[in-house]
Formats: sequence, C-alpha cells, structure tokens
Amino acid sequence: MKRSRYASAATAVVLMTGGPVAVATTAAADPARTVTAAPAAPRADVTAESAAAAALKHYPGVIESLDKDGSVWHVDVISKDGKGHVELEVSASASVTEQDRDTDENAAENKPLVSAKVTAQQAMKAALTAHPGQVTTVEWDDDGTASWHVEVKGKDGRTWDVQVDPTTGKVTRSGSDSDSDSDSDDGDDNN
Repeated sequence: MKRSRYASAATAVVLMTGGPVAVATTAAADPARTVTAAPAAPRADVTAESAAAAALKHYPGVIESLDKDGSVWHVDVISKDGKGHVELEVSASASVTEQDRDTDENAAENKPLVSAKVTAQQAMKAALTAHPGQVTTVEWDDDGTASWHVEVKGKDGRTWDVQVDPTTGKVTRSGSDSDSDSDSDDGDDNN
C-alpha cells in the first residue's frame, strides 16, 4: 500500500512539473505498463496495370495518361464518347479518389485517342515486353504522329523511354537514360 502512495505522489509531482511527456516516459519505464505496438502492415504498392484497372472501374473510358508520384498514381481518363474527362488518384491500396470531372470536352479532339486500336494497357504490355521492369508513366502523345509514350524502370536499373504505335502495338523507338545525347535509338529495340 505504501508503494502505491509513493507512486501516486510521484505521478502527481511529474504531472505538475513535467506534463504529459514526462508521464509517458514514466509509464514507459514500468515494464508492466509497456505496450508493444504492432508492426506496421507492409504497404501494398499498386502497379501501373492495377492502377489503370482501378481507374477504369471507377470511370469507364480510355486512359489518356497515367503517372506515378510517390505511392500515388495520377490517371486521366476520357469517356468512350470523347466528351467526358476525369482526373483520378489511385492510392497504394488501389482506392480511387476523383480530383476533377469535365463533361464538355471536345469529342473531335479526343477522337484519335478514343478510336486508337491500341490502348494504354496494351502499350504498357508492349513496352514491358521490350524492357522488363515496372511502368512509371504512360501517356497519349498526339503532337505530330500519334503514339503512346511509356516510361519503364527496367530490371537492369535503367529508365527506358518507349514509343508504341497506337495502330500496330509495336515499339517504334526506345532509349534509356544512359544512352547518348540523342536519348533514343533510331530503330526498334527489343532488348
């Protein structure tokens, strides 16, 4: 009983002089009161392919771009009629958050993307066949000749920039971050 009074008195003094931080330190010093925190659950990183599937489940259409920023994927989707556009974020756990939605897009501007024979998902697959690794970016590029631009973090440690033809699905150009100033090869590189 005497011990309890001393502990209570000591706690009261600590509270008056040290505040909550001191109480936490005092409580942690007592092994009977120490609680071990459960280990943090491992973070489930979503792949580009999974992020694309989650985005399209939320908003059916055609992926215009997909880009990884930390553990979050930013995905732009155009509706199948070309009039709608949505910006989504897909988290590391594959939950989808809508950032912005527009329903009065110019369908004529989006027609080449919407009618492309090769989707973003197929372009990613072609790029990964040429350069195994993980896709970090895929985007529709219609400046000049339309193509898919895919960036792959290769298993070889290099970052590969790959262009995929939207009609045939073939890799038309690729280069890595360690290539010369041209940053690309002139021909098909299926290494």
